[in-house]
Amino acid sequence: MSSMRGMLRMRRRFAAAATNGALKSYSVAAESQGVGLCPYGRREHMKLLMEFFQKNLPRACTFLAPSTNFASASYRFPVRKFQFRSSSVQTIGPRCCALPVRYFSSTPSPEALDRLSCCSHKRDSDSDDETESLGRCSYVQPPGNREEATEKLQEEFETAMKCFEDAPPCLDDIPKINPNGVYANHNLRLDLISVYGFDYDFTLAHYTASLQHLIYDLAKEQLVKELKYPESCLDFKYDQSFPIRGLYYDKKRSYLLKLDFFHCAEVASCFFGRRRLTHEEVEQAYGGKHISPENLSNLVPLMDLFCLSEVCLLSDVIQHFVDQKLQFDPGYVYEDVRRSVENIHRTGLLHKLVLERPEEYLVKNEAVTRMLKRLKEIGKKTFMITNSPFPFVDGGMRYLFQEDGDDGSSWRELFDVVVALSDKPNFYSSQRPFRHYDIEADSLTFNKVEEFEPHAVYYHGCLKDFLQITKWRGTEVLYFGDHLFSDLRGPSKAGWRTAAIIRELEREIATQNEDEYRIHQARYHMVQELLGKYHGLPVGPRRDKEKTLLLALRKERLNARLSMSQMFNRYFGSTFLTDTGKESAFAYNVQKYADVYTSRLENLMTYSSEAWLYTPFDVKILPHHIKLVCDYRSGRLKFSRIGHLNPTQHSEDQLHEHLEPQLEMADR
Repeated sequence: MSSMRGMLRMRRRFAAAATNGALKSYSVAAESQGVGLCPYGRREHMKLLMEFFQKNLPRACTFLAPSTNFASASYRFPVRKFQFRSSSVQTIGPRCCALPVRYFSSTPSPEALDRLSCCSHKRDSDSDDETESLGRCSYVQPPGNREEATEKLQEEFETAMKCFEDAPPCLDDIPKINPNGVYANHNLRLDLISVYGFDYDFTLAHYTASLQHLIYDLAKEQLVKELKYPESCLDFKYDQSFPIRGLYYDKKRSYLLKLDFFHCAEVASCFFGRRRLTHEEVEQAYGGKHISPENLSNLVPLMDLFCLSEVCLLSDVIQHFVDQKLQFDPGYVYEDVRRSVENIHRTGLLHKLVLERPEEYLVKNEAVTRMLKRLKEIGKKTFMITNSPFPFVDGGMRYLFQEDGDDGSSWRELFDVVVALSDKPNFYSSQRPFRHYDIEADSLTFNKVEEFEPHAVYYHGCLKDFLQITKWRGTEVLYFGDHLFSDLRGPSKAGWRTAAIIRELEREIATQNEDEYRIHQARYHMVQELLGKYHGLPVGPRRDKEKTLLLALRKERLNARLSMSQMFNRYFGSTFLTDTGKESAFAYNVQKYADVYTSRLENLMTYSSEAWLYTPFDVKILPHHIKLVCDYRSGRLKFSRIGHLNPTQHSEDQLHEHLEPQLEMADR
């Protein structure tokens, strides 16, 4: 009864909104076309609403999800999930929304079918039904001839598969994504930026793959010699094909997990040691694919490039203990491996070996030098804040900046302030004072730092004192870093503009540009659409022919998912995407903490210092993502894209010209 009362209250609220003029012309849709409003995520409410409207309304009804942010997300129900595009949404009060009357026709037009999509969903299900989505129907189908509808769907599936047998030449018409673009999550005007800040490791300085081998070998030696791990661990070899960054380690269970945007585990990318977990093991450990807040507290994010060797060593140690039938505590193993990796940094052993052979570990890049010089020429302020000690930074920068007849010592002239051993991320929240570093004596002075001397070097410090001394306002500072948490989370909260340097972006985009990947992606979305139509068939008993069709659709979808994932990394797939095409947890953190992101620091040189970097209007999560859909109904594949292709910079006049048609449409 309480559910029915709640439903009736929402019905009255909808009618009241229409009466008060909030809906205006949309009130016709409410009364004559059968618009139902249902509470979010309640199975009994959904059932009661369907029964109520089917009995009381003469035409097929469309259910809308109440939400405070209706246009920006998809809304899940126990039976159906609906997705709507924002251009057709009108809000009715704080919790209800409606669409224009033309989208509620009892015989929906092609435009209506393109506007609405529904899919089945069962939370944390073992079944493949969980991701069967995007069936394009804008209304709940009334009872009809299920067998005829099934035959028609079977023919549509066969036609689509036949179209995919030959590689379609129409992919040539779709432009490629720019691997060296600067992509904006949040609008950024470079003409308002007067101060540029940089991290050192993996931002100004990039390393070869040999560095990961070196860290791995040094850390395993620490485990054996200092922590008395079995000497057989010395036989381990770093496998650079195994790890990606953005993974999570469960300290309670020793599981290595890849999560999506909503903290759901990608089961195919969950490992115990080097063994892939089964769906049943994930279900038993977490009660489903969704990781609850209680379990999230046990997860450690592995977000920077230094973590790659750590991920591999963790997995190898755990697998070795399992193979040797040795008892171990997952938390202890993580702490030991973590301590070993930190120790080789803290003692300076890693820094010493890198500087002894810089040509083996450091990547020279003259474009970075040119960029820094260009910034100084146009009057910009620059600074460096790094966790590395100054002798290591100085040795690396001398090697990177040295030219014929120059030892590279002039690099400090390109920076107004250099802060080493800053202890990020604590730097952004602590009250630790700055200490002046005497380069000649290799020691810290005892004088209080009240101002920064030109081209001097300082240790420790905190953000509060940094801003007080420099008088730089947060919004005029753009800080570049590679670690989403240590480098960018603190500055983003403090009001600085942030830029993430993500070297994996080049390979990710190059893979997405390949015709093979685009065909797999289009095939995946095609199958998703057909699966949605299958679950929207008229009500009736399921026959053997339908079960065969369902199995064929699921098999084809699985093949497409695996084909896409394997093109990135055969263990974990894409860094930015899950195997279902959803954004990963790493992508979520990029979107959350980076105003802009790119693969290399020097990519910014292709943009004017007055450029406006803006977020594309059709972006879903990250602007470098593009999704392909295909039209196979004519017997020939026609591809179209969903999403923005390339980052764009505009002057103010160009931006107004770009926005004018949309503003006119909004006025109408």
